[in-house]
Amino acid sequence: MNFENTEIAFKHYSNAALNRAYWLFKVINNNLLVKVGPPLTNFAVKIRLPIKGLIKATIFKHFCGGETIAECGITIKSLYEGGVCTILDYSVEGEDEEQVFDNTRDEIIRTITRATEDKAVPITVFKVTGIARFALLEKLDAGMPLTPAEKQEWQNVQNRVAAICEKAHASDVPVMIDAEETWIQKAIDQLALNMMQRYNKGRAIVYNTYQLYRHDKLRSLIDDHVFAVSEGFILGAKLVRGAYMEKERARAAEMVYPSPIQPDKEATDRDYNDALVYCIDHNSEIAVVAGTHNEDSCRLLTELITEKHIDPKNENVYFAQLLGMSDNLSFNLAHANYNVAKYVPYGPVEAVLPYLFRRAQENTSISGQMSRELGLIVKEKKRRRL
Repeated sequence: MNFENTEIAFKHYSNAALNRAYWLFKVINNNLLVKVGPPLTNFAVKIRLPIKGLIKATIFKHFCGGETIAECGITIKSLYEGGVCTILDYSVEGEDEEQVFDNTRDEIIRTITRATEDKAVPITVFKVTGIARFALLEKLDAGMPLTPAEKQEWQNVQNRVAAICEKAHASDVPVMIDAEETWIQKAIDQLALNMMQRYNKGRAIVYNTYQLYRHDKLRSLIDDHVFAVSEGFILGAKLVRGAYMEKERARAAEMVYPSPIQPDKEATDRDYNDALVYCIDHNSEIAVVAGTHNEDSCRLLTELITEKHIDPKNENVYFAQLLGMSDNLSFNLAHANYNVAKYVPYGPVEAVLPYLFRRAQENTSISGQMSRELGLIVKEKKRRRL
């Protein structure tokens, strides 16, 4: 695989869009701006300064599809023209009202309905914290007794998850359940496993997410596969490195318990790649979505697909990256005829700000990632003589 072909990677970018991406990544590459930007922006939004238009025209435009499913249509079409599919991701989180959770459930169901109409949207996704109160999940994971009101609240959460997965099953549209912080993840894992056991009999409809920067998650993947085989269902596994490393380490240090995070990047990379090997070795029993911006892992997966004589269009193997990042991976993989999809977040600008800030902060903490993005854009600008 050649991931250096910027002509293929940025074919969907106009000159103006390429220049906008250049300046955006220049800013994100500045750690100071990324640190002070979020609190300043949140303050400006809170006091109603007119900055929504600026946000929507810059960072939101690059990393999000729009504020509604309809607004995402242009992005979906543009990606698909380059062979890349879309995973619609309603990125509203951190709420705590039952009515908001019901509204979010309904919106996730609308993404599934949208997917039934368009082969460019083959997979959907949701976060349990979009439809459940974080503190409730935290209490469940800690094994604390629930009040009668909380028991009803938990039943409501389970009903929302079941409604989403039932719709996905009835529509024959896979849905992924995103991973979250370790101190709420046990409840999420159990929900996902219950839904897979119910709906993954013929094909993988429900996927759980395994964060391999956790030192226990390769073992979890293997254990869940053994359970799936024993119960007669296909395991759906989205593999990621992880999204909460600094928060996890800080909490472990503050509360004086062993960090759940791998000791170093090498250990994370090893477990991630071992997980890929394991999934491909059991391709008929595990459907895998490789959510990664790591070139070595992408290359490894292409090699495994070839070695095992798996059709690159096999529905049990997908590559996935975030919108606005690693286009050199997404579009070159699609050009080579692999299944590739981009996470396309959407939602009201103010509600999606936490997602956008987390993306910026995570990516500056990944050594060399922003410089890599910037370097590829510069290479394409030179090729176009911009």
